Amino acid sequence: MKTELSRTLGIEHAIFGFTPFPAVAAALTRAGGFGVLGAVRYTAPDDLARDLDWMQEHTDGLPYGLDVVMPAKKVEGVTEAEVEAMIPEEHRAFVRATLAKHGVPELPDGEASGWRITGWMEQVARNQLDVAFDYPIKLLANALGSPPADVVARAHDHGVLVAALAGSARHARHHADAGIDIVVAQGYEAGGHTGEIASMVLTPEVVDAVSPLPVLAAGGIGSGEQIAAGLALGAQGVWLGSLWLTTTEAELHSRALTAKLLAAGSGDTVRSRALTGKPARQLRTEWTDAWDDPAGPGPLPMPLQGLLVAEAVSRIQRHEVEPLLGTPVGQIVGRMNSERSVQQVVDELTRGFEKAVDRINRIAGRSEG
Repeated sequence: MKTELSRTLGIEHAIFGFTPFPAVAAALTRAGGFGVLGAVRYTAPDDLARDLDWMQEHTDGLPYGLDVVMPAKKVEGVTEAEVEAMIPEEHRAFVRATLAKHGVPELPDGEASGWRITGWMEQVARNQLDVAFDYPIKLLANALGSPPADVVARAHDHGVLVAALAGSARHARHHADAGIDIVVAQGYEAGGHTGEIASMVLTPEVVDAVSPLPVLAAGGIGSGEQIAAGLALGAQGVWLGSLWLTTTEAELHSRALTAKLLAAGSGDTVRSRALTGKPARQLRTEWTDAWDDPAGPGPLPMPLQGLLVAEAVSRIQRHEVEPLLGTPVGQIVGRMNSERSVQQVVDELTRGFEKAVDRINRIAGRSEG
């Protein structure tokens, strides 16, 4: 499963894996792929440094990368408190009522809410980069399009390739103009923030739009056969995220959530603004249904929605309130029906890839049997 890009990076398989879990990223790198650690939850630079130290110790000198969330446009002079003050009382009341309806307890005394939208603010990402560039990362990916020009230049000065996600050929051309090295063509099927064009259509459009830049296919990919399809469409690798959530190395810390993922079918996700204010594919739950109900106030725009629901999401996760419990995940969740190690997943992907290539070779009359 080698391509020009995988050879450039010195990896055995052109499988790039985005994950918030250091153990998953390191395991994928050791398995011959390319682990990419998501940095959005590291609001404290020391925490990121701790986990990058751990990555260094557990990747055997093999390459890995970091994914940040950095807007291309900067909003000057606005604090988190000022942003939070913009949230209407109607929406706060709706959150309280929804939690009360399902009997969601408060967080224990002294326990702060976990994930907050602060990880999406530019200065937080810049602090993360101040840490990351002290480590031998080989790739910097940005989930919100092209990072600012000075960040691209800084990465290149450190010999780090820069990748950006795109949901359309127009976005991809913008990335190419911004000096991005790798474009991730993320289809509608993907988990998290995603556009409206399906992977089968999007991948070749992006390949044509930015040639000769390498493209990674993303969205709805969870088998070796699908990897072969992505490469056949012109991609030089695949970018997988959801597939790692049910690996044994993942740190979901919720058996109830893992059980929901294992039981879910490909039709059990929804593209909803309930989590961040932008359309993001996630498990469909009574929480997403409440926010998407026309009778409710509807989600606020980013970043207000993320600030509004941060404590609520922490309470739901902390107390494992099953009807409301969800996570960003793609339509590939229908194939995620058993817990396996990262190495086992990679082995299955490579076997499926080989089988698909053999099948095509037989159809083309290039092999016997």
